[in-house]
Amino acid sequence: MNVDLNTEITAFNNLIEIANQFETQGKVITVEEFGNGNINGTFLVTLDCLEEKHFILQRINQNVFHQPELVMRNMSTFTNHVHQRLQNSPLNSNRRWEVPKVLLTQKNQDHFIDAQNSFWRGIGFIDNAQTFDTIQDNQQAREVGYALGMFHNLISDLPVDKLADTLPGFHVTPNYLKQYENVERQYNAFSKSPEVEYCSQFINYRKTWAHVLENALLQGHLHLRPIHGDPKVNNIMFDTINRQAISIIDLDTVKPGLVHYDIGDCLRSSCNPLGEETKHWEMISFDTDICQSLLEGYFSVAQDFLTKSDYQYIYDGIRLITFELGLRFFTDYLAGNVYFKVQYPEHNLIRALVQFKLTESIELQENTIRNIISIFDN
Repeated sequence: MNVDLNTEITAFNNLIEIANQFETQGKVITVEEFGNGNINGTFLVTLDCLEEKHFILQRINQNVFHQPELVMRNMSTFTNHVHQRLQNSPLNSNRRWEVPKVLLTQKNQDHFIDAQNSFWRGIGFIDNAQTFDTIQDNQQAREVGYALGMFHNLISDLPVDKLADTLPGFHVTPNYLKQYENVERQYNAFSKSPEVEYCSQFINYRKTWAHVLENALLQGHLHLRPIHGDPKVNNIMFDTINRQAISIIDLDTVKPGLVHYDIGDCLRSSCNPLGEETKHWEMISFDTDICQSLLEGYFSVAQDFLTKSDYQYIYDGIRLITFELGLRFFTDYLAGNVYFKVQYPEHNLIRALVQFKLTESIELQENTIRNIISIFDN
């Protein structure tokens, strides 16, 4: 038997052993890689029982989440709160809504630490569900908006002091601007391509505006609330039969923040038909029809807890989060691609160009987007 095969067998047996640490209704049959996430190691565990055939096993990336215990504490706080809300006063009892279930270990813990100090957790598998990378049509956009609105509504009465800030500085644009300025000073010694020059000028023209949401927070116009932190299209789960949104997954970034970052990020990822991985960055545009459909779904369940000031800053949130992601991609490109996974050296540069072109499209359609938002501000 060759060394590589021996290594694979050992790794498989280790995964089986780790999966067996969690309390389930059956024995583990197989463990296989699952999904295409860039942060955590994710595996699908198959069990030998009829009712709950699967669960998700994840190794949390401790280079990103330095205190994974806090991630799990937030997740438990969130799931317990939502379960209670749904039992006491269901928002829409005629629709399916799933909350990811945290599995406990044989020792009644919400995580398992192996011999290599890797941090593992088990999460219930949501059956008869699927995700999509891009919006297929306006009806699906409404469902995406409904999912985010439902999520925000269910945790709108959860006090933010019950949630730990697991990623300090995450979605605080001025912090990313400082990181960029530090990296750019070192990069200035090198010659710049037209694309790099374009990105540099794009950022410089918007430096003072990048503080818009944080300034509004400091001035008391906006307030911290529980947020998802990463409500991209492919974190929304849909029922495979009726195509209705039934859950938002990937709860590692649930933390105190501004809901505007969530709304903006959801629209940013939904209203770019070409997706953020396209190489055709010159053709990028923000689809305002998708925007209106998504906001229709969002406000159908999220109007109760939003204030007048919240509505006033929604456009800024859409524009800012798109700019912020481009800023992060460009900074990582200048730094040598040290954070985001890349497939070729200019990958993060192209990603930045996509987001900056999307930001430009949002800016050019400001009046249209603000008019769409005003429809729901009553």
